Amino acid sequence: MDFNGKIFDYIIIGAGSAGCPLANRLSENPKKTVLLLEAGDDFFPKNQPAILNQAFVTSSKKNEHFVWRDLKAAFLPRPPNAPDKRARRRYHQGKFIGGSSSVNGMCAVRGVPSDFRDWELAGAKGWGWQDVLPYYRKLENDWDFDGPLHGKDGPITLRRLFSDDWPGFTAAACRAFRASGWQDLGDQNGQFGDGYFPIAMNKINGQRISSAVGYLTAEVRSRPNFQMLCRTVVEKIIFERKTAVGALVICNGNRFVLKAHEIIVSSGALHSPALLMRSGVGAAASLVEHGIDIVADRSGVGKNLQEHPGVNFGAWLKRGARLKKNFPTHMIASLRYSSNFEKVPKGDMYIVPTNRAAWHAVGSQIGIMQLWVNRSYSRGEVTIAGTDPLEEPIVDFNMCSDRRDMERLIAGVKLMAKICDQPEFKDVVIDFFPVSYSSRASKYSVYKSWLAFETWTASILMDALPFARSWFVDNMISDGPTIRELAEDELTCENWISSTVLGHWHASCTCKMGAPDDPMAVTNPSGKVYGVEGLRVADASIMPMIPCANTNLTSIMIGERIADMIKAEN
Repeated sequence: MDFNGKIFDYIIIGAGSAGCPLANRLSENPKKTVLLLEAGDDFFPKNQPAILNQAFVTSSKKNEHFVWRDLKAAFLPRPPNAPDKRARRRYHQGKFIGGSSSVNGMCAVRGVPSDFRDWELAGAKGWGWQDVLPYYRKLENDWDFDGPLHGKDGPITLRRLFSDDWPGFTAAACRAFRASGWQDLGDQNGQFGDGYFPIAMNKINGQRISSAVGYLTAEVRSRPNFQMLCRTVVEKIIFERKTAVGALVICNGNRFVLKAHEIIVSSGALHSPALLMRSGVGAAASLVEHGIDIVADRSGVGKNLQEHPGVNFGAWLKRGARLKKNFPTHMIASLRYSSNFEKVPKGDMYIVPTNRAAWHAVGSQIGIMQLWVNRSYSRGEVTIAGTDPLEEPIVDFNMCSDRRDMERLIAGVKLMAKICDQPEFKDVVIDFFPVSYSSRASKYSVYKSWLAFETWTASILMDALPFARSWFVDNMISDGPTIRELAEDELTCENWISSTVLGHWHASCTCKMGAPDDPMAVTNPSGKVYGVEGLRVADASIMPMIPCANTNLTSIMIGERIADMIKAEN
């Protein structure tokens, strides 16, 4: 491609959950030229790699071709009065056309109305529930529900598996939820009380419907005013005084500038703030420390990092409760419930019975009960180590640093102990145990063909020899307290949570929208970066606070809504 002297109307940096809808909608106007940049590889929708169609997320997330392989994060709470010796673990974000929508678990879950009430209260005017609902409807083609809350014509197809088709572990967990007092709500994206429901999935006829598959169709790609450049890393945004005029990029070993009337950063909650900082937009003291010329002193860039902190419990399943071979998904239903803590929104907690712990044969014998805080209050940050665009940002989630998160997880562990004591649950489970992060077990989550045979052999032994199963659990998965010990001793439980808490690939909120007088706001409610011209951010980073839901569908909604805002201005 020859870009010499060409000035695009829009350059979008990042072809992820929000970037793909932005590119589609902005290029609908044939008079506007759009260039979409992506650091990873491209594929045509019909040629999507088969491994990405798997709902079992690990097999694609751990395939280094599709993720930022050197990206790591500190999950645990920051030690207050001691040296920071926290381990930094790999944090999987998609580096591929479609971004993380190409490697996630395909859970197509909306935020709840109270999320967007709180966004508006935080200064994101025009992002209330009635403002965002039309865009949730616009993006979806829901095959199961219709009416005023659901869309039928959007590019992202949604399907669910209802209770008649649930495998044994899902069915047993939901019977235990009902026995514990919760009801079957049916529609997670339209009924917002407490209860359990089938998870809406963006997968149809065996194919993952990522934002790339849904929005970058052959018709869109053939538009003469649309171009896409992959395997392209953006070093920094180029400014003339306070106006963004282009991007300095590295592509195929060449370094050159691409120009546009408007730059839209859509690189995700970890890479978007890093790009802004490398470009001179961020906290002045930090920029000076790295020798970066200050374009705009915005202290909020990289701050306010949020996730869904959680802990996991393993369930060794009886044969009849295990997921059948080639079953289309492993996350089928979930429970949203309220902790009823003071000044905390309803639906602030979440449990997901996952029917498989890993891609291999041993993983198929184990179910996972994921427990997480659906609305967290702990705040982390993203910083940069320098100006090298190939050096990953420094990510510190600082999970459970806010007591409200820790106390709700402790209460959730007690609740989990009661759920696993229900006869409906015990009917399908041989053993139930807390899961601790293990570097040894992590090696077995990486997809390798030789592991398939090794784990198949081990799975036969563990079904035949109970002591082999016990050894595996005690040495590879759960090397700490029992579920009973956690439920009966809050200090033991807190210490365990502090050492095992993890995230769910839902990083967000690092370039938050807010009012002009909010010193920590990075953008206004239309994504325009404060203090400069010609620059927007549109992705999960502009969320003021994390929604009570997986973040992918809301990120797509943000791309749709910001695109309409841009069109209205032009």
